[in-house]
Amino acid sequence: MGGSVLNRSGVRVAVSVITAVVALWPVAAGSASNKAPVPVSPTNLVVSSPTSGGGYPEMPPVEGGCVGPSANNFNANHSESHLVVQPGTEQIVGSSKFFFDKYSTGYNFYLGSYNINGSSHSNNIVQGYDCSTTGTNGALNQSMPPSWTNTTDPNVAFDTKGRVYQTVLPFNAFWTNLHPDGEITVSYSDDFGAHWVTGNGGQALEQVPNSSSLQFGHVEDKQWTAVNHYAGNRFQDHVYSTWDIIDGNVGSTVKLRMATSRDRGQTFSPARTIVSASVDQMRNQYSQPAVDPSGDVYVAYTNIGVKTNQTDFFVTRSTDDGKTFSTPVKAGSGRLIGTTRVTNTTFRDGINFAFATSQDYPGHVYLAYNDFNGTQYNVYLVQSTDGGQTWSQPVSVNDDIASGNVADHFQPAVAAGPHGAVAVAFYDRRRICPNDPSVISNDVGRSNFCIDVSVQPYKDNGASTGAVAVGSNIRASSYTWDPQQPGLLVKADGTTQDLQTLGGLGQIACASHNDPCRNSFIGDYFGLAISGSSIYTLSVSTHYASNVAADNGTPLYYQQQVLGTISRSSLGI
Repeated sequence: MGGSVLNRSGVRVAVSVITAVVALWPVAAGSASNKAPVPVSPTNLVVSSPTSGGGYPEMPPVEGGCVGPSANNFNANHSESHLVVQPGTEQIVGSSKFFFDKYSTGYNFYLGSYNINGSSHSNNIVQGYDCSTTGTNGALNQSMPPSWTNTTDPNVAFDTKGRVYQTVLPFNAFWTNLHPDGEITVSYSDDFGAHWVTGNGGQALEQVPNSSSLQFGHVEDKQWTAVNHYAGNRFQDHVYSTWDIIDGNVGSTVKLRMATSRDRGQTFSPARTIVSASVDQMRNQYSQPAVDPSGDVYVAYTNIGVKTNQTDFFVTRSTDDGKTFSTPVKAGSGRLIGTTRVTNTTFRDGINFAFATSQDYPGHVYLAYNDFNGTQYNVYLVQSTDGGQTWSQPVSVNDDIASGNVADHFQPAVAAGPHGAVAVAFYDRRRICPNDPSVISNDVGRSNFCIDVSVQPYKDNGASTGAVAVGSNIRASSYTWDPQQPGLLVKADGTTQDLQTLGGLGQIACASHNDPCRNSFIGDYFGLAISGSSIYTLSVSTHYASNVAADNGTPLYYQQQVLGTISRSSLGI
């Protein structure tokens, strides 16, 4: 899904669980944390693997051009992820984009899900959207709908009975002007993501008029879900779905929509607008709903100016099951540098904030965001202990600001778990690109280029001070990875060149759907969740070689999804 207001946007890996005794990142003098480092042992487990399903191989896709499943045809990049832990257990369900066959530069993908329990894991395409699983006798060459060329934007949430939900945006490749453009649906699974059923009686929550996003009229984007998973609550198991509506015909305005299910996804209320475009900052985007233990529903979002790089973060609250919402309150502001990260790489910037509610203390809510200071991106945390009415001053999350080294920290995730645990995770570029076969030779030794995942733990004891940092940043990834894999070289003049191809096509995931790629994609966000015993991340890495060989015979280092696990007991939270 697109970073621009008008854009939308599995290889079997022989790898065991990787345990790395990783010291905390070095703490610079004057940084936010001055506690002595303690040993922690994050584990990393590759959970993505080849998957079979129908897809559209044409470049560009055409209506009726879907082909049926073949062995491991979703065997390329796995970008952008989200995950959730079933309350009271260590059972995880995740989701990410699964790119189709050799067509990553065509931005060709469907959503897939991950069933993860300890070291056991499996994955599959979310059924009901590709031509082989839409329920029309498996017929290919279908009209659109019932089949769609893509599904996008992973998000998952459990209820109290073990059902997991995902609000889905199926769409037709907008760069080919197919009709209709897309719709908003909800799918749910009762077996941890192995099988998915389309909720609301199989009907969309909202369907786009018979138009294409090239018309810039009514375009849906960035959908999300939250579920009241508090047993005994008056709104227990109610499901809340939110999304954006972009109208490029009236000054690129964006409003937020919502629908609610009060019968575990069987039916949903009619969609309605909960936040309209404001006068000064016209675009309300990237809505993220969450529920606190009292049953109050919060929706956080960015308010983006038409002629500015500043984004303001707002939060609105409903105390009546999503029927009405309070006047939004500004929680903070962050600056962007446009649609690409920095000049030395090609991947685009992602969603610049994340939002969570305490699982223990009503009214305690947390918002993490990144801000560009003219030199680098840094991550900050603001929080409220009075239901979003007032907000704390921002506190830096990455603890290397005073080090003098230039390094970006971006795409923050924030999560809360039982017994006051809170964590912020982010992609981190403070480590030099290593001399490793998975790193493109031209990139070895470069600074502010390759990527790790870092985590900062917090503890909230219910006081008015909210969540307090515990220790320093933790390097949660075992290996530093190259975002220009698989095989895209950035030349001195800013142009790009494919170092590896498959069937003559470059293999990097490409948001600009061209080859060689101009605007590549590592995902707009990644997953973070906290259970009773662990902090979990689900994020991209290109460190792990696939068993797919490029045209030149070398292994392709596709983006894989890696589960990171950090023991809470080792952190004292």
